[in-house]
This record gives sequence, structure tokens and C-alpha cells, in this order.
Amino acid sequence: MKAILSFLKRYWGVLRRPSVHYSLGVLVLGGFLAGIVFWGGFNTALEATNTEAFCISCHEMEDNVYMEIKETIHYSNRSGVRATCPDCHVPHEWTDKIARKMQASKEVWGKIFGTINTREKFLGMRRELAEHEWARLKANDSLECRNCHDYDSMDFTRQSPRAARFHSSALGSGDATCIDCHRGIAHRLPDMRDVPGW
Repeated sequence: MKAILSFLKRYWGVLRRPSVHYSLGVLVLGGFLAGIVFWGGFNTALEATNTEAFCISCHEMEDNVYMEIKETIHYSNRSGVRATCPDCHVPHEWTDKIARKMQASKEVWGKIFGTINTREKFLGMRRELAEHEWARLKANDSLECRNCHDYDSMDFTRQSPRAARFHSSALGSGDATCIDCHRGIAHRLPDMRDVPGW
């Protein structure tokens, strides 16, 4: 009995005043476990917000741009390969994806305050929204386009003469990027007056 009381007293002393080694071990283990939970939750949320279902969960997207892409070759085509919203609007590389998600947080602000909550408001801001997206794609050399469309894999003999000429010269030399010529490929164009080259 004396041995048990001595053990309990010593154990209670450790719990009341743990040594530096126990405290450090608990902190490291607790931090490691908290890190795993945070990282797993963060990645789960990141992937959940990187789906077409999430993108069109707002009526602003479903009733406007989603209706437009359904009429294009990126939605339905002979090969059955379909591009979704994140394929074109979210980079695939992790660091670029995080940067884009941070930029997209402004869209949440717009949702909260009803910036484009009607068709009329959307059409009124269409040019500005398109210009932001064009500038982003121009700045990253049409990174999202290049995730699927690889210049080195292009067969110019299967392209129209005009497309082959532009792809082999302007795209091949780096003088242009995909978005310079393919602005209306997935969505209707806004009023293009005063846009250079149109």
C-alpha cells in the first residue's frame, strides 16, 4: 500500500509540475497532431472549393457564365473531354492555386454585397470582369490553357492554315499567348469596342 501511495504521489507530482522534457514532448506531439488536422482540413476545404459544383452554387455563376460555357466546345465535344470552371480559372500548381484562391476572395465580398446578383448587373460589369481575367491569363502566359493544350504536342498539319500560321509563329516565339487570340473561347465576349486587335 505504501508503494502504491508513493507511486501515486510521484505521478501526481509529475502531473502538477511536469519536467521540461515532458512539457516539450507534449508540445511537439500536440503541435504535430494539430498540424496534421489543420493541413488535412485546409486541403479538404481547398479541394471542395475547387469543383464545378462549388463554382456554380452561386446563382450569379450558374445563371450567367455557366449557361454560356454549355454552348461551347469546352463543355461538349467529339472526344468527350470536358473543361470545368477550375480547369480554366484555377492553376494546378499548389502555390499558384493558393495565390488564385486569395485573389478570388474578392468574389466572396462581391457575393455578400450583391455586386453581380442580377443579369443586368452582370452584363453591366461583363467587360471589367473579362478584362481582369484576360490580364490574369496574359500575366501567367495562359497557364491554365497550357495545362491541357501543349505547344510541343500540337500537330499543325491538322489545324487550319491560319491557326497553324499563328500558332507556329506568334505562340512558338512567345510573342503571344493563348488568351491574345482566344478570348471568346468559353464565354460570350463583352462589347469589344476599343479593345486593341478586335
